[in-house]
Amino acid sequence: MKDRKKRTGVLLLVLALLIGCLPSTVFGVDTADLQKAAALSAAYMQKAVKDPQPGTVGGEWAILGLARSGIDVPDTYYQRYYSAVEEYVKACDGVLHEKKYTDYSRAIIGLSAIGKDARSVAGYDLTKPLGDYDKTIWQGLNGPIWALIALDSRNYPMPMNPEAKTQATRQMYVDRILACQLPDGGWSLFGGTESAGASDAVADPDITGMALQALAKYMGQPAVAEAVEKALDCMSKRQNADGGYGSWGTTNSESVVQVLVGLCELGIPLDDPRFVKNGHTLLDNVLSYQTANGGFRHTASGDGNSQMSAEQGFYGIVAALRMQQGKSSLYRMSDARTVPDADASETGRGQGLPGKDPAVKNVPVTAPGTTFDDANLNDHVAAIEAMAARGIVTGYPDGTFRPDRTLTRAEFCAMVTAALGLPAESANAFTDTEGHWASGRIAAAYKYGIAAGTGGGKFNPGGTITRQEAAVMVAAAAKLCGMDIERDAVQIRDTLAVFGDYTKSAQWARKFLAFCYDSGILDDSAVNIEPLKAVTRAEVAQMLFNLLGEADLL
Repeated sequence: MKDRKKRTGVLLLVLALLIGCLPSTVFGVDTADLQKAAALSAAYMQKAVKDPQPGTVGGEWAILGLARSGIDVPDTYYQRYYSAVEEYVKACDGVLHEKKYTDYSRAIIGLSAIGKDARSVAGYDLTKPLGDYDKTIWQGLNGPIWALIALDSRNYPMPMNPEAKTQATRQMYVDRILACQLPDGGWSLFGGTESAGASDAVADPDITGMALQALAKYMGQPAVAEAVEKALDCMSKRQNADGGYGSWGTTNSESVVQVLVGLCELGIPLDDPRFVKNGHTLLDNVLSYQTANGGFRHTASGDGNSQMSAEQGFYGIVAALRMQQGKSSLYRMSDARTVPDADASETGRGQGLPGKDPAVKNVPVTAPGTTFDDANLNDHVAAIEAMAARGIVTGYPDGTFRPDRTLTRAEFCAMVTAALGLPAESANAFTDTEGHWASGRIAAAYKYGIAAGTGGGKFNPGGTITRQEAAVMVAAAAKLCGMDIERDAVQIRDTLAVFGDYTKSAQWARKFLAFCYDSGILDDSAVNIEPLKAVTRAEVAQMLFNLLGEADLL
């Protein structure tokens, strides 16, 4: 047995040496290929997240990937994000969330990635809440994990929080993570705590990968080093035959990304034999989820939140690329790019285009932190939350948003007029809207040419809106915002001909559909227009979010 182990060890050593001689290659993924993958994702990200806002999707994780990728992104992109953060923090009076302290950690990471000091944002110190130990650990292991990652990203001093019941230290957060390690060597969200459920008894790859990221800077402590080795052994055994991982019964991209980033933070090569299964590395597996447009699927079949997957997949390959290039790791930001403060030309951002109608106003954040449990995994969650924070869209009394519910004509008028800051009109415009809850909004939409009646003095407020009808109305709103919506026949044909079903759209709608696709209000990566399909609440939230971004009203 001993001789066999020695021979195996020699073979592994030889294999490692041979691999080390290859030019910047990790099992077939060389630096050039990885750079191309990162560039593709960066292009996708800037298109999908045109106006980054504070949030779990469409915000800090997109900023992190772009800022740490080394890919050229205009300073104005990051300046817009910082401006949005300042507006959000002011609207919150510095309180990003009463319980979810990972909101502070996420903001700190995003700001640090662009060289901004999280201790001075619109007059508030966003690191201070992380000095409250009890409130930080309320979320389970997510709290101490991300507190450490955030504070260590730019080596912030441990914040003193006089209001805290228990003043936190870095060591307390390290000890909390160690104390919650499971018998199998990994970690789960609430494992080792009083809130643990049956599912928390087994290691979760996502949480384990994150824990490794947080502990990477504390490997000088013997207890940490021992815990990390146990976790690595656990993750090696849990790795699938294709090099990936599953969580909550589903093999997915996010799980493998978190383990991959954990290895990168620890400085462990991605071709480490412990993490190669059937010739597949973690990086091979992550890249298998990347789509042709640069995004990432949640599962191999394409199920789940593609934007969340895209953002995590992107910063995952950025972490791998930085390792291959010999740069500091994703979360070691002493070399973070420095984004200058916006110049005078940027201070008027959010006030709209020069040709907008005077009645159109910027709608400020009034309900920061608004979320909906049933929208968390929706592709359009970033837009939904950004619009909800401004009161442009609202949920139902039971706290749901019902993103896939179709939209009535009345509801659409309420959303679009609210998005433009147009006041409700007191005069009723149609015979069938008298006494209707949206009568004033319908009248406003009619007054400003956004919506028309259905004939005979009626509006049909309860009728559904199709995708092509929504495009026509949003284009009318865009014209009010000062945008040029005109298109000639050639432009219309060139834009719409790429869609397999464009001939099913009505002639009267094609100019407006072409405008919406050209301007990014509608996603031109879709295969079909589906013009006659009823539009959903989530889709309209996305269209309005895109419109406001293009019209400089965010």
